[in-house]
Amino acid sequence: MVNPIRRALILAPMTSELRPLAKQARARREQVDGRTVHTARVGDTEVVIARLGVGPVVARRTTEWALGAFRVDHVLVSGIAGGLHPDLPVGAVVVPEVVVDLGSGHRYQASPLGTVERRGVVGTADRLIGDERELDALQADGVVALEMESSGVAAACEASAVPWTTFRVISDRPDEHLTDDTMLGLLRPDGSARVGAAVGVMVRHPGRIPGMVRLGRDSAMAASKVARVSLAALRG
Repeated sequence: MVNPIRRALILAPMTSELRPLAKQARARREQVDGRTVHTARVGDTEVVIARLGVGPVVARRTTEWALGAFRVDHVLVSGIAGGLHPDLPVGAVVVPEVVVDLGSGHRYQASPLGTVERRGVVGTADRLIGDERELDALQADGVVALEMESSGVAAACEASAVPWTTFRVISDRPDEHLTDDTMLGLLRPDGSARVGAAVGVMVRHPGRIPGMVRLGRDSAMAASKVARVSLAALRG
């Protein structure tokens, strides 16, 4: 028998992923320890929504803080990802059974959540991976998608014996060459956007504007969809 989730923590890496969650959950903004969080009720579950930040190290620190600040029954990571497997186009939902930290090789087993089916392996990296041989090797090892936070969340949750599940929606694919270190540099470690830097890139490199527009559009779609999927999992 699965115990009901009375209070859940949903962690969204970037502001662009946090906003649709807070809006769809009709959450209220609160300040806790000088940090902004959002609280809501989703079905029978009390929910705390917080911005996670970018990268596994930052993600672990944020999760450790959140688990110290709130008593929760389950942690959900809700965000976008880059798709590797050919059957995962932009917009595809990924709920992995395993998250592997690509730096250490450590593998984390995701927790069951209601009737949600977990499948496949998602890799967490501390950098963007663009080398085709490296990407081919990851896919050969069974990695279906890439992101930058879930292993940090998993490590913190396992240390505190709190179940966790990752929800991702594909926003781009490495073979589209829309993301690189320049694009990653448009984010602060806390997951907020450097708007001025983005404008600067467009001014200096106008040829990048169509790709940036496409990436922004697909990322917004993926962020909205993963918010719906994550909240539906709690309701379900």
